Amino acid sequence: MSKPKHPRTLAETEAQAVTRNIRVSPRKLNLVAGLIRNKPAAQAIATLTFSKRRIAQQVKKTLESAIANAENNHQLDVDQLVVKTAEVGKSIVMRRFHARGRGRSARIEKFFSHLKIVVAERAVEPEAAPSEQKAA
Repeated sequence: MSKPKHPRTLAETEAQAVTRNIRVSPRKLNLVAGLIRNKPAAQAIATLTFSKRRIAQQVKKTLESAIANAENNHQLDVDQLVVKTAEVGKSIVMRRFHARGRGRSARIEKFFSHLKIVVAERAVEPEAAPSEQKAA
């Protein structure tokens, strides 16, 4: 006898990808995650591709995984996907020490993070045309 199947926590039009134990502090990762929140998936990938931050490439891989999950596992339209949420969480903290003067030591903390990206299928509205210029 096996355990009952775990109910799906996401809506039918959503898919997710999770990356755990990323070697960057949650504070720095949240800056990159903030760049892609509530953006269309294609625009989010373009933003991450040209970002100068080191961790942007790993965030891009997680986003591409979420898009692939949406397409292959849930049969969602890739062109209609929008980044619904990009959640950043704390993970372990590696503690090291650094020798200081006069026989003392200082603690160095190396932070790790979790990243969860949820994409949802939405009709992306085309950008509104700029209002007609009033002749002066």
